[in-house]
Amino acid sequence: MLILLPPSEGKSVPRRGRPLDLDALSFPGLTPTRERVLDALVGLCADDPVRAGEVLGLGPTQLDDVRRNADLRAAPTTRADALYTGVLYDHLDLAGLDAAARRRATRQVAVTSSLFGLVRPGDRLPSYRLAGGVRLPSLGPVASLWRPVLGDAVLQAAGRGLVVDLRSSTYAAFWRPTPDLAPRVATVRVLHEQDGRRSVVSHFNKATKGRLVAALLTAGASPTTPARLAEALRDLGWHVELDPPAATGTRLDVVVREV
Repeated sequence: MLILLPPSEGKSVPRRGRPLDLDALSFPGLTPTRERVLDALVGLCADDPVRAGEVLGLGPTQLDDVRRNADLRAAPTTRADALYTGVLYDHLDLAGLDAAARRRATRQVAVTSSLFGLVRPGDRLPSYRLAGGVRLPSLGPVASLWRPVLGDAVLQAAGRGLVVDLRSSTYAAFWRPTPDLAPRVATVRVLHEQDGRRSVVSHFNKATKGRLVAALLTAGASPTTPARLAEALRDLGWHVELDPPAATGTRLDVVVREV
């Protein structure tokens, strides 16, 4: 089973640690694209910080992010599971899981990154700022750079297992399942139900996805189809509704009333 997560906009800032080594990251087939995106981002932020802030959608109080981007090749790194922060990662709390669940995470979890494509929890990364919707002046939209190359990395990571896709819509554009893979792709949506009405609420969505992944890892669940994933989540106490299979996979709606 492969669990695909989005990154977080917010990240921790490591103060110590060896510098970035692209050759040491998982999915070495992504290294050429990583080099291109890294060079473009570092060059933009080093040569024209004001323009960089505009391109990256940053305000005057976020110029530290531009400066960090300019120094990415020399900046200290930390594990990806310590770098990404925010609601989803707080509720996932990989560091707080038992040893067996953490070992499963190293094999089963991958994070979609606009700078690095796809990374594992143990990959060492610097703190960076590059949202998935950014268009880099010298390269174009970030998503279009990753779309041709991420498919092989996802297939490598998934093997013959199920792909559980918890990415946000922005990062879903980086890679979409092919028809031959669709039968073993489950896309998870979280709906907040209140007074009989359902909606997607960002906080509930992120928090629930974090808790859901933690529960799967702790239970050691290894479903092989979307239907079996739905069964596993129901066994863990979630209310799950399964849509019919579609051309890009099967959607599972997880309905929550409170976090």
